[in-house]
Amino acid sequence: MAAIAPPPTPVPLENALSKAAHDLLSKFKDDAAQGQLELVIDPLIDGVTRVQSAATLLEQQRITALIAANYPRIRTLPFTVASLLRKPLVLIGTLTPINNDGLPTGPRDAYRICLAIADLNRNTVVSKGVARALPDDVDPTPVPFFKDSPVHTKDPATEAYVKSCQGAKPGDAVDQTYTNHILASAQVNEGIEAYNAGRYKAALELYQTALRMEGGEQLRIYSGIYLSALKLGRTQLAMQAFDRLLDFGLKNSDRLAIKFLFKPGTTLFYSDPEARAPYQAWIGKIAQRTAANHVCLEVVGHTSATGYSGINDRLSILRAAYIRDQVQAQDRSLEGRLIASGRGSREMIVGTGRDDPSDALDRRVELRIINCLS
Repeated sequence: MAAIAPPPTPVPLENALSKAAHDLLSKFKDDAAQGQLELVIDPLIDGVTRVQSAATLLEQQRITALIAANYPRIRTLPFTVASLLRKPLVLIGTLTPINNDGLPTGPRDAYRICLAIADLNRNTVVSKGVARALPDDVDPTPVPFFKDSPVHTKDPATEAYVKSCQGAKPGDAVDQTYTNHILASAQVNEGIEAYNAGRYKAALELYQTALRMEGGEQLRIYSGIYLSALKLGRTQLAMQAFDRLLDFGLKNSDRLAIKFLFKPGTTLFYSDPEARAPYQAWIGKIAQRTAANHVCLEVVGHTSATGYSGINDRLSILRAAYIRDQVQAQDRSLEGRLIASGRGSREMIVGTGRDDPSDALDRRVELRIINCLS
């Protein structure tokens, strides 16, 4: 029997990124093209949380600089609708925390870099580059838009992005869902950049335009309208968008994570008044949409790995029960249709154990549709 090859050795982030990018670009051949090639970078994302982070932004900056210094035939364009209409190549990529030995419950002691170039004119992945990085220099803190987003759930457009990078090899077709959503995604990206820069009016207009485009049914668009409207004091519009967020999540996924932030070791909400200000409105909307959709829910609490597992299990149940009771108090018809349970730290999404904004999703409360008992 052939010996199993050892896993790749992780190296510092800068070295790993340079290797992956050079592999990607040096392997890419397009002998039919004459002169300069145009390329856009669809912003890289964390392969687990599906968000843009400080680390993925750094990756993008390094790749752009590397192309400018070493590949004069390739001209990078901004990821906008106008750029996509020029039919450029598209670079996509993920940065994913993993256990380097492949152990499902082992510590996430490495990051897997995946980069791919897609030729949308031929609907084909034409090159890939991969590497593994040490976690020391990786900052997984979400950028402001994703840090502020109240809901986390699967989005078909984002899932297709990840599949087109991680699940494809050169010569494979690009996932059709990704291509169907890409123009709206470019509009969303402009909105995210405007929001991150504090230009909330411009961001809102960009998200509202994206919503009307083909492929505009995206979690990021509803989140963007909610966040920008809230910053502008347009509460009614924000709450309408939160309705759409809830309906989108309950329709497209078996679970919907709500970012209720609790004080460490307690069932009390985080003390930051700005962060917790919308919580009561969220609870009211959860009650309203659950009743309107005639569903039953399991409310599931989660914690990060800090602390003893038995205490975390108990704490996660108590937090779920607190949210369940708050929702039922909004609409008594929901009594008996909501149950509370806890998973402690057994289903962490981020798993870094930093207990800061970068792993807030590990301290989430999830809503899961279940069969009603009667």
